Amino acid sequence: MRLAVVEDDDGVGDALVEALNARNFRAERLRRGADLLIAHRDYDAVILDLGLPDGDGLQVLRRLREVSTMPVLILTARSDERSIVRGLRGGADDYLVKPPRIAELVARLETVTRRAAAAAQHAQSVVVTGDVRVDLDARVVEVAGAPVTLTQKEFELVEALVERPGAAVSRQQLMDRIWGDAFVAVSRSLDVHMTGLRAKLNRPGLITTIRGYGYRWGQ
Repeated sequence: MRLAVVEDDDGVGDALVEALNARNFRAERLRRGADLLIAHRDYDAVILDLGLPDGDGLQVLRRLREVSTMPVLILTARSDERSIVRGLRGGADDYLVKPPRIAELVARLETVTRRAAAAAQHAQSVVVTGDVRVDLDARVVEVAGAPVTLTQKEFELVEALVERPGAAVSRQQLMDRIWGDAFVAVSRSLDVHMTGLRAKLNRPGLITTIRGYGYRWGQ
């Protein structure tokens, strides 16, 4: 498992990385929240401190959740109930107070990553909306029984939208997933590919624009 340890304290961060690597993780140390937001696609899970040099960890968590569902375990010195509740409601999968017991930390990491893997396995491989059929495994889209030829990025747009039919998907999520970085990607590329995709599908209303946020597949 590729694991990001976001911790600005050298002593704590280096000790965690060493202990986790000794237990068959591939842990890497990051010192800033911005480092995680840029490189999160390189990791399977993250241990996130809340006291970071470039901002509060809860703000980093909120921005991460705009583009990723990767498991997040908060590890912090903040032990008050308000911080714990804010962390869990803000999208963290678990919350531990420093100093951690390594065996417990490992067990909690295994639990949150196992849950994420189980959720991914239950995702639909074929999505049918009206007369539009999307086979995610075969990477085939059909409209009224006829296959539609899509570019790689157009199919990736479809894939991102149909994984949760009826749910809003933000522009940031789409840019991060398809172009690799929601925080530097040129949004014009998304607009151009979305226009082309809609024209090829030729089903007005299938992909709804949510003004100021993103898009939704179906109703």
